[in-house]
Amino acid sequence: MSLKKKLIVLNTTIMLGLGSAFAIPSVKAESITDIQSQRTGIQSDISEAEQVIQQLKKEQSKMNAQIAQIESAMKENDQKIKDTEQEIKDTEKDIESLKKEIKALEERIAKREEVLKERALSFQESGGDVEYLEVVLGSKSFGEFVNRVGAVATIVEADQQILSEQEADKADLEKKQATVEKKLQSLKDMEVELKGMQSQIEDQKAETVNMKAKIEKKESETEALKQSLENKDAGLEAQIASIRENIKKEEERKASEKADLDRAAEEVNSSNASSEESSSSSSEESSSSSKGEASAKSSSKAESSSNLSKNSSAAKPAASKTETSSKPSSANTGSAITAGYKYIGNSTYKFGGGRTASDIANGLFDCSGFVAWAYKQAGVNLPASTDALKGAGRQVSSSQKQPGDLVFFNTYKTDGHVGIYVGGGKFIGSQSSTGVAIANMDSGYWASKFNGRVVRVN
Repeated sequence: MSLKKKLIVLNTTIMLGLGSAFAIPSVKAESITDIQSQRTGIQSDISEAEQVIQQLKKEQSKMNAQIAQIESAMKENDQKIKDTEQEIKDTEKDIESLKKEIKALEERIAKREEVLKERALSFQESGGDVEYLEVVLGSKSFGEFVNRVGAVATIVEADQQILSEQEADKADLEKKQATVEKKLQSLKDMEVELKGMQSQIEDQKAETVNMKAKIEKKESETEALKQSLENKDAGLEAQIASIRENIKKEEERKASEKADLDRAAEEVNSSNASSEESSSSSSEESSSSSKGEASAKSSSKAESSSNLSKNSSAAKPAASKTETSSKPSSANTGSAITAGYKYIGNSTYKFGGGRTASDIANGLFDCSGFVAWAYKQAGVNLPASTDALKGAGRQVSSSQKQPGDLVFFNTYKTDGHVGIYVGGGKFIGSQSSTGVAIANMDSGYWASKFNGRVVRVN
């Protein structure tokens, strides 16, 4: 029986030793903290990527709005071109009519000239070279005298009427010719203006579409980066879950081993107690030996419990760090600049606009009309054409421009567009694609069109 007890104690010791050997998980719990730290950094990057995407979406929405405005301006300009083309056709008809009238006038003048020539020839053949007094005094009787006076008066009066009509027709001819030439020149200027404006709008649309494409590309790249980060984060999360599952299984295994050891110890104690009760004839030495063995078993059990407690403590994962996500100049010029702010976003470019009360009330301006109107609100009268505005003050260097200065751009022609500088590389003006708006002249379309001309209003 003593040998059997020794074998049980030895077996228990071996099992405790094996349990101690398996107490350290294959992947330490401390690695969870490191992985969680990596996740925190990745989640911070994901948050930043989301902020970038949101900003890009806002910019894209702004680009879409600008493109819609440009397309609206192009549509209106197309209609204006069609109306102008129709007006040109109507005017050409008027011109043809005027040409016919001119031809008729020329024919009438030519006929009068023939009449005058015939009268002069007839008068000469009938003594027309004789002076008026000689014709009258040469009468043989009073009746002939009266007749001669009447004839001369009639001839003179008729000639005067013909000459008067001739002069009137010539004046009318010159007037109509001038009208035709003026209308033709006006139509040519309008045609150049409209075609230039259409070209300018198309350039702005191309620039805006290009910017939108760049934003879309950047958004796509950021979305891909965000997806990659999310995939990496999901992988780390799965890795943590796997480690925790392994730790849980290890703890369950050790708990099972501890239960087996406890049952084995109980069986030994039970067997030992039964043996002592049935063997009353055993010697004092045997009894003492049994007590020693029981004591050893008890000590071994205590040691086993202590080791299990330590192993269980070692197997518990360290407290993970709390996850965080990073959370992410003068009075006149000032008045001229701010006068147009009320029209930003609710105005339309109109060729020749801004010169009537109706246009102003409805926010209809062209570039020079807007500049003239804005300065008028500040008590300064300026001309309403880009060519005239170039001489409305003194020219200064581009590097010295100040808020309130007039800035010029080469669009469809030299100095084809004008606006008011507001500072910070921006100007306010009535653009064909947006109506009254603040635009950037340091980059993009307007930077390429700015010609360096800056005029400071006196």
